[in-house]
Order: sequence, then C-alpha cells, then structure tokens
Amino acid sequence: MQRDQGLAPLVLLLLVGGYFVSGTESSDYSETEVLPDSFPSAPAEPLPEFLLEPEDAFIVKNRPVQLRCRASPATQIYFKCNGEWVNQNDHVTRESLDQITGLVVREVDISVSRTQVEELFGLEDYWCQCVAWSSAGTTKSNRAYVRIAYLRKNFEQEPLGREVRLEQEVLLQCRPPEGMPAAEVDWLKNEDVIDPSQDSNFLITIDHDLIIKQARLSDTANYTCVARNVVAKRRSSTATLIVYVSGGWSSWTEWSECNARCGRGWQRRTRSCTNPAPLNGGAFCEGPPFQRVTCTTLCPGEDNILICIIYNICRRSRHALEYQEISQMDHFAGSTRLNFKTSKTSDAGFQSPPDLTATAGAFRGPLFSLQQGVNDSPHKIPMTTSPLLDPLPSLKIKVYNSSTLSSLELPADICSDGEILSLKSVGTVGRERDYHSHTLSREPGLSTSATLGNLGGRLTIPNTGVSLLVPPGTIPQGKFYEMYLIINKLPSEGSQTVLSPVVSCGPSGMLLNRPVVLTLPHCAQLDTPTPDWTLTLKTQTHQGAWEEVLTVGEETLSSPCYLQLEEECCHVLMEQLGTYGLVGQSCPPQPACKRLQLALFAPRAPCLSLDYSLRIYCIHDTPHALKEVLDLERSLGGVLLEDPKPLFFKDSYHNLRLSIHDIPHTHWRSKLLAKYQEIPFYHIWSGSQRPLHCTFSLERGSLAVSQLTCKICVRQVEGEGQIFQLHTDIQETLPPHSPLPSGGTCLPSSQVGPYAFRLPDSIRQKICASLDAPSARGCDWRLLARSLGFDRYLNYFATKPSPTGVLLDLWEACHQADADLVSLATALEEMGKSEVLVVMTTDGDC
Repeated sequence: MQRDQGLAPLVLLLLVGGYFVSGTESSDYSETEVLPDSFPSAPAEPLPEFLLEPEDAFIVKNRPVQLRCRASPATQIYFKCNGEWVNQNDHVTRESLDQITGLVVREVDISVSRTQVEELFGLEDYWCQCVAWSSAGTTKSNRAYVRIAYLRKNFEQEPLGREVRLEQEVLLQCRPPEGMPAAEVDWLKNEDVIDPSQDSNFLITIDHDLIIKQARLSDTANYTCVARNVVAKRRSSTATLIVYVSGGWSSWTEWSECNARCGRGWQRRTRSCTNPAPLNGGAFCEGPPFQRVTCTTLCPGEDNILICIIYNICRRSRHALEYQEISQMDHFAGSTRLNFKTSKTSDAGFQSPPDLTATAGAFRGPLFSLQQGVNDSPHKIPMTTSPLLDPLPSLKIKVYNSSTLSSLELPADICSDGEILSLKSVGTVGRERDYHSHTLSREPGLSTSATLGNLGGRLTIPNTGVSLLVPPGTIPQGKFYEMYLIINKLPSEGSQTVLSPVVSCGPSGMLLNRPVVLTLPHCAQLDTPTPDWTLTLKTQTHQGAWEEVLTVGEETLSSPCYLQLEEECCHVLMEQLGTYGLVGQSCPPQPACKRLQLALFAPRAPCLSLDYSLRIYCIHDTPHALKEVLDLERSLGGVLLEDPKPLFFKDSYHNLRLSIHDIPHTHWRSKLLAKYQEIPFYHIWSGSQRPLHCTFSLERGSLAVSQLTCKICVRQVEGEGQIFQLHTDIQETLPPHSPLPSGGTCLPSSQVGPYAFRLPDSIRQKICASLDAPSARGCDWRLLARSLGFDRYLNYFATKPSPTGVLLDLWEACHQADADLVSLATALEEMGKSEVLVVMTTDGDC
C-alpha cells in the first residue's frame, strides 16, 4: 500500500466553524480540538453518524473489490487499512445535502486489489475501516475484512454407492472441498435438487450428510454432492444407491389329494417366492418351493386310526399344573418331616405315575438333597402341608458353626449314599466349591440367584437382557443348587472390542446332564450386506486368564459350545458354567460398526446456582449399559432429558467429537474454552471403559434466567452423528425420564420349575419322540432346525442324545419375552408332523 505523502506525517488543519482539528498518522488515530477565545460561538453540530459502513468482501480471481462508506454530517472521510491511512488520491468522494436535516452527507469509495491483500504477511486478516470528521469530533466505522476467495477441487469425503434393503436407513456422506467462504452444499438425485422441506424422508445434517430415513424403491437413483461458493462449483463423484427387496414366500397351497386310490401314495403342496418377489438383486427365498408327504387311502375292509393330540395351554391358569413346585427352599427351613404325595389324573386324560418324590430341607448354611426312590417321577417335586406318612423317627439334624460343614443324617433305607450338595456358602468343600463366590462382588441390580433342582428354571437380571435357562433334567434328580448370574467387566485385547456384558454363571464345576442357555445382549451392528465382524466367545479360567471358546463360523466337533447369533443378543448353549463374554474385531476389508447410544442428562430442577452442566454419555446399545448409566445419574441427581439417540461407531480410528452451538449469549455463556470436546477412539472401541461422557459447563447471567435453548452435535470424525435440539426450563420440575431399555422386560428375576417354560414337558416329549430319529426324507430334527433358523452348525445338535430337545431349549431362550407358540406349531405343521399336532387355545385368564 502506498502512503499519502501529503497527509502523513502532515498535520491536517481544518478550520470548520471556528474549530481546529488535527490528525496524525497512527494506528490508534487520535483527534484534538482547539477553540480560541477570540472565535465567535457556532451552532452545535453532532458527531458524524454512518449511514453506510464498509462490508466484508471476497476477491474473486483477480477482480478488486470496492469498499464504501457514507456519513452525515461529515466534512471529511478517510479509510484506514490494517492501521495505515489510505492515500488521499485513492479515495473517490461524493458530497450531497440531506433535504430533510440540511446536513452534509459525504460518501467515499476505495478499491482493494488482490496484490494489496497478498502483500500482508502474518496471521492477521486484511481489514479496512472509515474515519469521519465533523465539527464535534470523529467517528469510526466497523472493520470490513477482505479475503481472497477460493474453492479447492478435491472433496474431503465423497458419497459411496450402496445396496440397501427396503425401509433401511441410509447415510450418504459428503465433506466439501476447503474454501473461502465455506462452501454451501446441495444434494442431487438424478440431477434434481433434493429439498427436505418437500420430502420429509430426506434429511441433510449440519455436516452436509444426506440421510434417507426409510429407503423406498423410488429412492434407487444416482446421488451427487454439489459444493459451491462465490468462486466456483464442484461436483462429487456420483454414488449409485440401489434399494433391493428380498423375496418372501407366499402361503402354502392346500394339500393335493392323495394320488393313490388304495393304499400308500403321496400328496404335495406348493408355494411361490412372490410375497414379495425379489427386486433389484434381493435374495431369493430360502427353502423348498414344494413339500411332499406320504399318504394312505383306506382300502375296503381296513381300519383307519388317526391320533390328534390337542392341548389347552394356559399360563398360570387353574388347570395349568397338577402339582405344586418348590419355589423357595427357605420355606423348608427347620422342617423335620418328609412328605409324600400321590399324583392326580390330569384334565387331558393322561395318567401320571405315582409320585413319591421326597422334599428337601434347607438351612442358612448349605442346602442338601435327599435321594429319591426308583419310582419317583424325574420331573416333579410336590409340596404338601398335610403329610400322608408320619415323620421318620430316626431323622436327625446337626448344625455346626459357619466354619464347618452342616450335615443331614438320614436312615440308610431312605438315603443310601448320604450325599451332601454344597452350593456357595463358606462351608462348601470338594469339587462343588464355587470359585467365583469368593472373587466376584454381587452389586444390587447386577446379579440374581435362585435354588433350582431337576425341574429347572430361568434366572433373569431385570432390565439388562441377561438370563440363564436351565432346562428340566439339567440338574440330576434329587440335587439342588443355588445358581446365580453376575455381570462383570472384561478387558479388551489389541484390536478386539467388548460387545456384551461379561456374565458369571454358577456354581462352576457343577454336573450338568444337558446344556443350559446363557443369553447375552450385544452391540455389534450385523445388518450389513457382507459380514464385517469376526465374533469370538471368551471365558475366564480359574487362574483369571481369558481364553477363546469358539469363533462364530469356525466351529468344529470339539467346540464345547454353540452360539446362536441374533440382531441384538446371542444365546450360548454350554455344558460348563463359568464367566463368558462376546468380543469382536473388524473382518477386512470392511470396517465393523458398533451400535452405541447417546444419553443427555442435566441437573434435577429447580436449579439454585448460576452454574449449569449438561452431560452426554456414550454407551453400548444394550439394556445393561443404559441401566448402569440411569442408576449412576440417579445417584448424582441427574435427569434424562430425552430418549437416548442411536449412533453407529465405525472401526476407523476416528474420535467422537462433541460440540455445543446456538447458546443465547445474552443470558448464557459457555465456560468451555475449546470449540469442541473429543472422546478418544480407543476408549470407545475397547468397550471395557467405565461409562464415558463429556460435560458442557454453562453459566447463566442471573438467577432470573430459566429458559435454555441450544444445540448439541455428536459425531464420529468422518462418520455418523446425531443432534440434540434442547429447549428446556431449568426451573421446571420434570418426572424422572427412565425409559425401559431395549430388550428389558418385566420378567421376574427367577422362575422355578414349569412356570419358567412355555412348552409343557409332555408336549416336548411328543415332539422329541417324533423328530429325534433320522428320517430318510429329512423330515426330522434337522428340518425343524432350519425352520427355526438354528441350522448354522447342525453337528453340535447331532452329538446330543436328543437333538430336538436341545433345539426346543434354544427356542425357549429365544422366545422368553413373546413365547410365540404359533411359530413353533406352524413349523411342525409345515413339516407334516400330524402326529404331534398342537392346538393352542387361551382363555380370559391367560
């Protein structure tokens, strides 16, 4: 910039109405006034007022920009740029008279070139402002910044084509090129601009990502991200989105007539893959399009036998059970008599064998069992308040202190071996000793226990999604165990991430006659076109080390467990109790995603301090993780402001970034100096950290301020994000917002005996008897496994004495909430198993 050689350091003397105004060249310009005593008084003139101030401008290519200001009253106006006066010859001045006020209006223009801006070295932006004079003094305008406009060619991130199923949520990402000013972004669908206000199925985020809330067939198109500013317009590469529809079977046709007029023949029925038909590359229906079964047409003189078994299944109705079960062993504390009870005839007309099952006594120390007679039913333990036999005279009870073993002495003709089963107390000895009872703490809400025997049962930790199914016959006849579930922590290793709560079930080392089913919720995002996870089940040894039990998809005959994987949980069939957890790592080339939840909390109203904080937790999308945070915030006096928001967190090594925006600065200020906060990638990906959160500390101007509106953005860098739109009254007392976690149910913490199972044992036996034996046409337990979706590794079930029974145990675990008997009956009907036809009815009490 050239300096005005006539102006600096020349003192500008302006005789205006008897005033001397002197100016000097300075970055902090000062003006002085001198009023000689000999000068006559002049009418008072106001300070200059700017009618037009210079505005920010961008130099596009090599075209200079014009800066203009206008003031009244003004005798002179000059520009200063970056603290130096602009040469007087570079000013273009125009003067006029305001017709209303009669004051002089002066307007000045200057031109700023690209060369002038580029000559400025350093970090400071190039700026200019006006200084106007009148007889009353000087006035300065606002600063106007002049920047060189540009727009890079390459996008930081371009959208990628995808194939998605119908009604799936779709995210197309776009990060525009770096530019000055920052580029605005439009999305094109087949070259037409997308307007979310016209189509609510589209959403464009503040990070310029395009979200399609529910993919429709009409959304199959080419999508382009367009960035533009005053310099240029850039187009990203085109991303092709294909919305596919997987095929679905139509209903089965009626069975055709038997093709044999006399004797043995066959009949068939068909279905078609048209409900809906596959579209845009969607998967074709799995399974056969027809079924054929044998049939027999009666010949003259032959008898026809047809068995149809009809059961009226009604949960907890007055006809549901013919016997009572042991629900709490403590009810027997101090009992000194053995009760025997004969069985009744059931309503269905089936005669049960005489039941002489002996009950067991229990004390505050270990629990014990009495061996049953050879005629005892393996599935019933009756209770009665009026014994049919007198108390045995030789029964003795000895109770020792807590450091010794309690014992029960019985006559030799009643209990031949005198076996004592210890459970978890300090008196436990031998192989039955529970290792975990001394190493694991049982926090309230994170553990449960119940005494189970041969009838089995189910343990559930409420609102965590964790449960253990113990099928009937799992525990040997006559034995009782106090079984438990405890939620713990599992450390991650290397690139592996913890995906489920780590659960200890015990007592470890107990003898099991058949597999139990442990249900664990997980947060792995599995709904992808190609597998992107390597999932591994781990267990902890008695020495504390972690070992791999199995890797999903790599099972062999030596694998000790079977893992049934569902969208939000997994079910583990196992015959050894212990500590288990699910971990995973990305399966190249695609990075895996975890399902997370973002939960926003604030102090409970009313707020009596000027300080106010907002806490955002980033947790696994599992019922247990949300329950843990809700319990923690309840103890801190926090309130959940709205339902948690989901977030897919990608294995991309990018951190989670949180920022707060649109704070009403007239009443609030943020005490956070940085523009945003970040949670490191590994802290989230490992999955073994305590509940992770960030806090935004705010301060209100006075206690009278109660309304708070702001926007909180949470997103993974170069990944997905969510926005909390907050509008709250911090003085309004709201009820605690504690939604039931996904997968959480109102099931009791323990269910003992038949009440724990939807399928009565008699029906189970009929199904097992019909399907366990291999069938030449494959209509056996293997077809049932395929119908129920349990056929990923059939060899596991093939090694069991009753493959059908284990499949039904797994079905019970998978349907503990809905107990969908209709689906099971439908599967059996489609298999043509008329001999095990189950007709289910309910009444008002069900």
